[in-house]
Amino acid sequence: MESPSAFTIHQDVLSNPDIPFARLFERAGVEPSNRWVISDFFRIWEAAEEVFDDRSVGLDFGAKGIASGYGVASIVALHAPDFRTALTSLSRYKRLTCPELVELEVQDNEVTVRYRWLQATSQVPRLLVDMTMASLFELAKIGTASAVAPIRLELSRQPMDHELLRSHFGCPVVFGAMSDAMVFERSALEVPFATADGGAFQRVLKGLDEELANGAGYPTQIAELRVAIARQLSEGRQPSVAAVAERLQLSKRTLQRRLEEYKTSFQLQLADVRRMIAGRLLANTKFDTTAIAMVLGFVEPNSFIRAFRSWEQETPLRWRQNNTNARQT
Repeated sequence: MESPSAFTIHQDVLSNPDIPFARLFERAGVEPSNRWVISDFFRIWEAAEEVFDDRSVGLDFGAKGIASGYGVASIVALHAPDFRTALTSLSRYKRLTCPELVELEVQDNEVTVRYRWLQATSQVPRLLVDMTMASLFELAKIGTASAVAPIRLELSRQPMDHELLRSHFGCPVVFGAMSDAMVFERSALEVPFATADGGAFQRVLKGLDEELANGAGYPTQIAELRVAIARQLSEGRQPSVAAVAERLQLSKRTLQRRLEEYKTSFQLQLADVRRMIAGRLLANTKFDTTAIAMVLGFVEPNSFIRAFRSWEQETPLRWRQNNTNARQT
């Protein structure tokens, strides 16, 4: 099986005429390909932040992409019969185009579309998040003929571009969230799509399911494991392999066997998730190392500091200082 450190993407990612990929590849020092190492994926979007001065360019990319039929997940979603099926399709097929997991959470009177950036070890590039959220916003608007709009946007980054974002999305924007998400009223799930086309929907689904079966996209089982570990940590529970396996409704032996098939291990995935969460907390909060160590399930702060130095070759405080300075320059 293919290593989860690389993933094969759908070719239409490179065909969006609004995004100058050749220029971004050159700036990022990445060779053009339809199979990217995950670190290259984020490096490309980091390069985009350096190339474009316009703060609204990510929003423009997201809006234009839907209108021009770009993005396999959105194409599928636009042909769905209703908003619920559209979001379900988006969740299933989005990983063909980038290393993320789209989760749907229904609670009380709200439905949250949550994006889990599975391999980002620090801040996810702002332009990439803006483009993703604008694409979802446009999908809801076009699909439902403007009958559905978000009631809240949640972003994990520190406050910036508040008025720009509020004006574009027409809803309150919350910064410093644990993940990037867009929230709708629960009743929106039942709204029919004006763009529905049952025949085309089924034909496209068949082709995409075949791609998933052939190993395209980010591995689902690795994605689900990483999210389960993150949830275990957020609930203050120890992230043991037995506890996470139970959360996934698997036996410990089955989970370990699947990880061996992907040439990885539970400890490697746990370390990656801890590294990802640590980077975001250091970049977006004022939590001290003791608080972050507790969030990550370390028994003592020194264990977290040693682990962090093995990941980043510097202390958490020095990493925070360097990354804060980089964002301000």
